[in-house]
Amino acid sequence: MPELRKDPVIGRWVIIATERGKRPSDFGSVIENKKRGFCPFCEGNEHITPPEILAYRKPGTQANKPGWNVRVVPNKFPALQIEGELDKRGDGMFDKMNGIGAHEVIIETPDHNKGIADLDITSIESVFWAYRARLQDLKKDKRFKYILIFKNHGAAAGASLEHSHTQLIATPIVPKRVMEELKEAKNYYEYKERCIFCDIIRQEMKDNIRVVCQNDKFITIAPFASRFPFEMWLLPKFHICAYEDMEEKMYILLAELLKETLLRLKKTLTNPPYNFIIHTTPARQNDLEYYHWHIEIIPKLTKVAGFEWGSGFYINPTPPEEATKYLKEVKI
Repeated sequence: MPELRKDPVIGRWVIIATERGKRPSDFGSVIENKKRGFCPFCEGNEHITPPEILAYRKPGTQANKPGWNVRVVPNKFPALQIEGELDKRGDGMFDKMNGIGAHEVIIETPDHNKGIADLDITSIESVFWAYRARLQDLKKDKRFKYILIFKNHGAAAGASLEHSHTQLIATPIVPKRVMEELKEAKNYYEYKERCIFCDIIRQEMKDNIRVVCQNDKFITIAPFASRFPFEMWLLPKFHICAYEDMEEKMYILLAELLKETLLRLKKTLTNPPYNFIIHTTPARQNDLEYYHWHIEIIPKLTKVAGFEWGSGFYINPTPPEEATKYLKEVKI
């Protein structure tokens, strides 16, 4: 029989359609039409992108020239622009402000043919260091209230360029989805005097039916009320609210577990398109005792249609317990 499950963090209900129960092979493989033409993110084409904001380079190499390992540049077609003032104003009952923000691209590797799951752990760690550096810098700008870091892997997940990259958008407001998560995490903390994410980790480690993989400091789970087939959350086992505030030695362990998580996903579902999003604290709020930063990984295997848009419910045809079983069994 289908189940209705309630997300313990924000109270959203999900329908786990057990009778539809889909195995990995039922989703088929997404055929990406590879474009072997010109790529502005490839090494040697640095002059095509806007000048780099940050780069990790081989010693002796020049800015905006070959020799980099990770490179951060402004998005050539930004959703928001960094210059100017917000100028908040009303127009009758409607509110508006200028489209001020930041929109950057983190190019994860000079190798066009490698995704982030294919990189070695040290290279992934460098990508995480770039995220950290940009978060630390942009959170100083008082115009920005939130910095969202997200990755679109594959055309079906919204990637317009094949070359592996992540995007960062700083916004002058805290997004509604983030506010909901913060509010409910705070309510839980005020009621139980514990972090809801820490409680989820303890429960999942005790039950051990939705733990995909883990190391000493991080854990990947298929959440109890997964919205999508093979959805996963990667969380620190220790309590910390802001991604960029971790001890330096944690980032290599984070890289290790993200690589394993993405490899399991890639091999289980034949390199599916996916999004991953870093959920962290708003700017200048790095002391939230009730919040716990994490990464959400969402494969693009089903479509959000009329029922989902109209009700706010999601229908997931693969129970997270089943997804966990397939993800754990795959050889990597």
